[in-house]
Amino acid sequence: MAADSMEIDDSLYSRQRYVLGDRAMHQMAQSSVFLSGMGGLGIEIGWEIATFLTLHDTKQCETWDLGCNFFIRKEDVLKVVCPRVAELNPYVHVDISSSALDDNTDLSFLRKYQCVILTEARLNLQKRVNDFCHSQQPPIRFIGCDAYGICVRVFCDFGDEFEVSDPTGEEPKEIFIQNITQDNPGVVTCMDNQPHGLQTGQSVIFREVGGMVELNGTTQQVSVLSPHSFAIRDTSLLQPYAHGGFFVLVKTPKTYRFETLEQQLCDPQVLIPDFSKPEAPLQIHAAMLALETFQEQHSRLPNVGCLQDADVLLKLTEEVNATLKNKAPVNTELVHCLSRTARGTLPPLAAAVGGVASQEVLKAITGKFAPLQQWVGCGAIGCEMLKNFALLGVGLAKSSGEVIIVCITDPDLIEKSNLNRQFLFRPHHIQKPKSTTAAEATCEINPDLQVEAHLNKVCPATENIYNDSFYSSLNLVVTALDNVEARRYVDSRCVSNQRPLLDSGTMGTKGHTEIIVPNLTESYNSHRDPPEEEIPFCTLKSFPSVIEHTIQWARDKFENAFVHKPSLYNSFWQTHSSAEVVLQRMQTGESLEGSFQVIKLLSRRPSRWEQCITVARLKFEKYFKRKALQLLHSFPLDTRLKDGSLFWQSPKRPPTPIEFDLKDSLHFTFIVSTARLFAGIYNISYTEKVAHAYLRRHSEMLMISDLTPCIETDESAKKPDQMKMPVSSEEEREAIVQLEEAIATDRGLQMSPLQFEKDDDSNGHMDFVTSASALRATMYSIEPADRLKTKRIAGKIIPAIATATAAVAGLVALELIKVVGGYEFESFKNCFFNLAIPVIVLTEPAIVKRTLIRNNIYFSIWDCWTIFGHEDFTLSEFMNAVREKYGIEPTMVVHGVKMLYVPVMPGHSKRLKLTMQKLIKPSVDRRYVDLTVSFAPEADGDEDLPGPPVRYYFSPGAGTP
Repeated sequence: MAADSMEIDDSLYSRQRYVLGDRAMHQMAQSSVFLSGMGGLGIEIGWEIATFLTLHDTKQCETWDLGCNFFIRKEDVLKVVCPRVAELNPYVHVDISSSALDDNTDLSFLRKYQCVILTEARLNLQKRVNDFCHSQQPPIRFIGCDAYGICVRVFCDFGDEFEVSDPTGEEPKEIFIQNITQDNPGVVTCMDNQPHGLQTGQSVIFREVGGMVELNGTTQQVSVLSPHSFAIRDTSLLQPYAHGGFFVLVKTPKTYRFETLEQQLCDPQVLIPDFSKPEAPLQIHAAMLALETFQEQHSRLPNVGCLQDADVLLKLTEEVNATLKNKAPVNTELVHCLSRTARGTLPPLAAAVGGVASQEVLKAITGKFAPLQQWVGCGAIGCEMLKNFALLGVGLAKSSGEVIIVCITDPDLIEKSNLNRQFLFRPHHIQKPKSTTAAEATCEINPDLQVEAHLNKVCPATENIYNDSFYSSLNLVVTALDNVEARRYVDSRCVSNQRPLLDSGTMGTKGHTEIIVPNLTESYNSHRDPPEEEIPFCTLKSFPSVIEHTIQWARDKFENAFVHKPSLYNSFWQTHSSAEVVLQRMQTGESLEGSFQVIKLLSRRPSRWEQCITVARLKFEKYFKRKALQLLHSFPLDTRLKDGSLFWQSPKRPPTPIEFDLKDSLHFTFIVSTARLFAGIYNISYTEKVAHAYLRRHSEMLMISDLTPCIETDESAKKPDQMKMPVSSEEEREAIVQLEEAIATDRGLQMSPLQFEKDDDSNGHMDFVTSASALRATMYSIEPADRLKTKRIAGKIIPAIATATAAVAGLVALELIKVVGGYEFESFKNCFFNLAIPVIVLTEPAIVKRTLIRNNIYFSIWDCWTIFGHEDFTLSEFMNAVREKYGIEPTMVVHGVKMLYVPVMPGHSKRLKLTMQKLIKPSVDRRYVDLTVSFAPEADGDEDLPGPPVRYYFSPGAGTP
C-alpha cells in the first residue's frame, strides 16, 4: 500500500497532524528507526517517536536507573521496558535488541533503518557508525546524543544533500493587495499596511488581480523593500493595476549539507541558545570531548566529589580546547561541575534535550522542518512535569512534601487524542478524570511521591477552596494552562500570596517557559499580549474573504440554532409556567421579553423526521441562494462607491447563488446533518435512508419570495440581540395566533440544546460545520477547507506534539530546581523555542520594576501594605492608619469599581465617619479586601500618586491563615 493512501487515526493523531501534515505522518508510518541506549535520554527519545522502532541496549537495569528512566521499576530489565514503550501507541511496532554494538560489530544490519540514534555510546563508536551511515546511498540519517550530569549535546548528520520540503511548517496566509505599480520592477503594496512576512528570494503566487490580469496564476520572486511592500519583475508592459487581488507564499524545497562527526569535532557548527553567553556551546563542546578522553585514559567517569579527577578533567579540557579551530575560554566552573555530576543524569535536562533530539528524528524521516546544523549543547508541562517531579523526588512523603494537582477545567476527562502526547495515559483511561489518573500513574514512577488530585476549576468561584491558606501551604505553583484568562487569574493569586509561578505552554513545535519569582521578577500580568483579532460582524454576515470567515460563520450558525436558541427557549418556559398563562398575559397587552422569538420557534417546531428535512432544505435555500440574491439585489456587480471605485473589489467578493442539486454529495451532507441536528434538539428519531427519497419527491417545494434587503456594511456594527428587538403590533397579533395554534396542537415546551463536540465524528456536528462552511466558501469563490482544517479552526484546536511538550516540561523542571534551591536572579531563564526551525532562545526574566511614590517611598507589584481594623473602624481611621504606618497621605480609596472615598465627589466627606464594614459590606467569611489607594502629590495641582494595594483586614487577628 502506498504511504499516501494509508488511513490516519484522527481520533488519536489529530493534534499531531496539524503540526506535521498527512504526508509527514505517512512517511513516519513507513520508516524504521534504530535507537541505542535506554538510559534517561534514550527513553525520552523513544516514547516520542511514532514509527517502527528498534530499542537497543546491552546493559542490565541498576538502582540508579530509577532516578532517570520513568519506564523502569525496581524489578525491571530491558524486556520489560519494551512493551511499556509499545503500549503508548498501538500503531507502532517496537523490537528489542541486546546484541553487542562495538568497534568489531558488522554494521550492515543498519541498512534497513532510515535513521540511527546513539545514546550512551563512546565517541569512537559514534564516529564509526556515523561514517557508515553517511556513506550509504541514500544516507542513513544519524543522530548522536550524550548526557553527562549537567551537560548534554545533540549531533546531527543527514548526509551530503538533505532536501527539506517545508523548512518552517508555517501555513501561508493570503495577503490582500493595495496596489501594484506599472514599472520596472513592479512594486506590490499590501492592503492596510499588513506585514507580508516575506524574505528576499522567496516566491509568491498571485490570484484575483484586477486590471493587471497577466499576473494571475504566475509565480514571482520577490525582493523585499519594506515590511509592507516588495518588488517583482518588470510590470511596465502589463495592463495597469485596477483593483483587488492577493498573493500567497510559494513554499520551495531547500537542500541542507552536513559533515560527518569526525569533520565537525574540531570546527563544530553550533546552535547558540543563550545570546548573553555565546561562548557556552563551545565551552560545553570542549569539556565533553575532554570527558571522552578521560574515559579512554581511566576506563571510568570522574568520581563524585574527587578534586583530583576534576583537576585532570580541567587540564584535558585545556588541551582539547587548544586543538579547536573556533575556541572559547575554558570555563573552569563548568568543567568542575561536569566532573562532579558526570556519573548522574538530570531528568529535566534529559527531557528537554530528548524533545529536541526527537524532533530531529522526525525531520530526518519526513524531510519536514529545517534540521539542526549540526550541534546543540547546553548545561544547566502537565503530565511531563509530573514525571519530572517524580524522578527528581519532588514532594516525597519522607520529607513531608506534597505535589498538588489541580484540574483547571471541570470536568476534564481523558480523550483518545490525549494519548498521543500525554504519556501517563493509556487507552483504558479514556473518559476518566485527567487529574486523578495522572496522580495514580505518577505514583507508579515514584511510590514515595505524595500527590493530592483535585477536580475543581481554579477560578474566582472556587476561592473558598483555593483560598489564601491553600496558596500559603505551597512552595510554588506550576501551571500548564491553555488560555490567557486562566493564566492571568492564577498569576494574580500567586502575586497576592507571594508565591513563585512557573508558567509554560506549547503550540505545535513552538514552546515557551516563564519564571515568576516574588520580589525579583515581573509577573505574567505585567505584560499584555495583543488581544485576539475579532472578525467584524459585517464580514461574517455578508462579506467573507478567506476560509476562516466561512468556518466561523458556520460555527456561529451551529451555536445560534442548536445551542443558544434552545437554551433561551427552555429558560423562557422555565420562567413562565404554561403556554396558556403566556397567551392570557399577551392577550391583555402585556409585553414579555423574548416571547415573540420563543413563539416563533414553537410555531415552527417539527414533530417528524421529514419535517426536519424540510427545515434543513429551507436553510439551504436561505443561506446559499437567497442570501446571494439579496446581496446582488442591494449591490449589483457594477455598483461603485462615492470615490468611483468598484464596491465589489478585494477583499469583498461577490456571491454566486447556489442551486440545490440532490446529486451533489456536499449539498446532501448539509441537508442530512442539519436535519439531524434539528431532530436532536427536538428529540425526534431519524434515519438517513428517508432523506434522499423525501428530497427527490419534494424537490420543487421551495420558491424564492420577494427580496427584502437587510445588509450590514458597517465594520463596527455588533450582532443584534434578537430577544430585545422591537416588534410591531402586527407581529404581536401574529404571535398570539401562532401561540393559540401551538396550544391547540399540543407542541412541546422543551428542547435539548447541543454542546459542540469536535472530536466525536458520530454526532454530526463537524458534518454540519464542514459542509456549511464549504458551501458558503463556494458561494463566495473561496477555496473550501477539508474536514481536518475546518475542525482545527472551528474547534480552536491548539496543534500539539510530544517533542515540544517534553522540551517545555524539562525546561520548567530545571527552573523549579533553581527556585527551590534559592538561586540568584541571574541563574533564572525564560525560554522560547521553535523546534521546527530550529531556534532556542534563553533570556533572563524581566526584573521587577520599583515605582517611586515620593520621599524615597517605592513599591513594586509584589508589595502589599496592610492595615488591621475592627468592627467599628471608620474610613477616617483607616486613612490615618495608612498615613501613620507608611508616612504618606491617602487622597482616594477605591474597592474594585466602587469608589469609597473621592474628595471631589458630592457627599463623600460624610463617608469619613462611616465604618469600613458599612462601606464595603463584606460577606460573612471575608477576612480582608484589597483596596486601591491614591496618595497626595508633593505639589498642589499635580496628579495623585499611585501606590501598592492596601490590604484591609476586618479584625486584628484576620491576617493569620
